[in-house]
Amino acid sequence: MARLRWVLLGLLGVVLLGWPLVVNEPFLAHIGTLVLLYCIGAASLHLILRTGHLSLGHAAFLGLGGYTSALLTTSLGWPFVPAFLASGLVPAAVAAIVGPILLRLRGVYFVLITFTLGEVVRLVFNDWQSLTGGADGIFRIPPPHPLLVDKRAYYYFALAMATVCVGIVARILSSQTGRYVDAIREGERLAQSSGVPVLRFKVMIFTIACGLVGLQGSLLAHFITFVAPGAYTFNESLNLLVMNVIGGMGGLTGPLIGAAFLTALPEFLRGWVELQRLLYGVVLIVVMLFVPGGLMEVGRRMLTSHRP
Repeated sequence: MARLRWVLLGLLGVVLLGWPLVVNEPFLAHIGTLVLLYCIGAASLHLILRTGHLSLGHAAFLGLGGYTSALLTTSLGWPFVPAFLASGLVPAAVAAIVGPILLRLRGVYFVLITFTLGEVVRLVFNDWQSLTGGADGIFRIPPPHPLLVDKRAYYYFALAMATVCVGIVARILSSQTGRYVDAIREGERLAQSSGVPVLRFKVMIFTIACGLVGLQGSLLAHFITFVAPGAYTFNESLNLLVMNVIGGMGGLTGPLIGAAFLTALPEFLRGWVELQRLLYGVVLIVVMLFVPGGLMEVGRRMLTSHRP
């Protein structure tokens, strides 16, 4: 099984690296870049979900990263690298401040308070016109480097960044910290009685997750060269959550599959907005009813059925 996993990872790497060289289509490179960037967001939310908390405010930290990078590069003239690092540090710092308060809550209370936090941050983006440009947002955000104006070049840049960020999430989940996180999800009081500093680990994971999605916000802002409050609504937080549900929350692979599916589908169906909503609903209902393990479970069943 381990050998098969490495073979599949190798094949995936070849495909991700090779297809832009074979298919020279800017639109497909655009979609591929969006898929890679949303893999970062879905994986970062997966970290929070693994602690047993369901966050509906993840888009707020995505927006904090995007606006931080946009403001530093357009208003203050910062180079991309320090602005990019700041786009991760700012949402991580906010998460570290509010985390000890939010993460004491459980269940529906945590869901409601993260939803409220997301709306408060969006309203700040919308109403602080002198800083954020209000509802009009910030235009003409420069690319990270002049060479990255090319769609295919930005795709490879996004691939490198997504590999690093998703790799960080994978390393955390496979480490002792990941085992503590799973123990907290399965039984918080039992984990605490076993000597696990529950709140400290939850705040640490929450901070890392929000920092990573902030980096996605920066990469996305410099890719589409525009940020506005409308890009960081409740729907964006819900999309990141649905990526995890449809892909499967049992492991890190699920959110990545969900991100690819839910990011590419709307781009290919831009002319049929109503059909997008219908397909979203149908896919979500089918997954919840028949394959609660998500698309990962579908693949697992297919592999099992083909075994001799």
